[in-house]
Amino acid sequence: MKFGKLLKQQIQETLPEWREMFLAYKELKKLVRLISASSPSSTHPDEHGLSKGEAEFMYLLNHEIEKFNGFFMEKEEDFIIKNAELKQRIQRVVGTWGEHGSQPSEKLYEEEMARIRKDIVDFHGEMILLMNYSNVNYTGLVKILKKYDKRTGGVLRLPFIQKVLDQPFFTTDLLSELVKECEIMIDAVFPVEEREKARELREAVSVADEGIFRKTIAALMTMQEIRRGSSTYSHHSLPPLNLPESYLSQFLQLNSPIPIQ
Repeated sequence: MKFGKLLKQQIQETLPEWREMFLAYKELKKLVRLISASSPSSTHPDEHGLSKGEAEFMYLLNHEIEKFNGFFMEKEEDFIIKNAELKQRIQRVVGTWGEHGSQPSEKLYEEEMARIRKDIVDFHGEMILLMNYSNVNYTGLVKILKKYDKRTGGVLRLPFIQKVLDQPFFTTDLLSELVKECEIMIDAVFPVEEREKARELREAVSVADEGIFRKTIAALMTMQEIRRGSSTYSHHSLPPLNLPESYLSQFLQLNSPIPIQ
């Protein structure tokens, strides 16, 4: 699938409210077309030796990087806070209504834990979406820079991607750690045998926001697609996702009544 089409589909299927936060791929592609179509004699280089089109292209690229970083770091900060709040809620419920709590109540305990389970499932999905946001925008930058170098004869891709590798939006170590902690929380609130665990997870997701569930599936499938090896794979490409074979199928089976399109 051509990246422009994949990007459009990704926005529609995951978070359309993030539309303005994704790479302005269409605008960058137009600039590449204009730069490649202009003759050298018709350009007037600036003090950096760039034509007007090239200067606009570089400005937009840098603006997009700043946009990605600001959005990603804001979301990451929100997730750190939400992660801490969920842990505190679990401790409070166990300490108050749990078997050895200050006011034991099986009914109140189960009611609140059901709400926490739903919130954890949603939280996990939101983090997967942000990780996918990072993947998609990085891939878009690699694609547009490759197109630029090919169309203009320039050598912009390598130095620019080296710069991108150090940007906050691409550095997902903290986000990955939060995802792992969330999965540990899931294990903590589902302390049952595997068969029962699968059943209760299915019930938890069925009461969760179907939108988040659908978007998480779309994000996981997109990450698999853009990270898989291909004939055009290079050292600029993201490494394969290497999800366990059962991981995606587990998500797909959690709530089979939801049609995945």
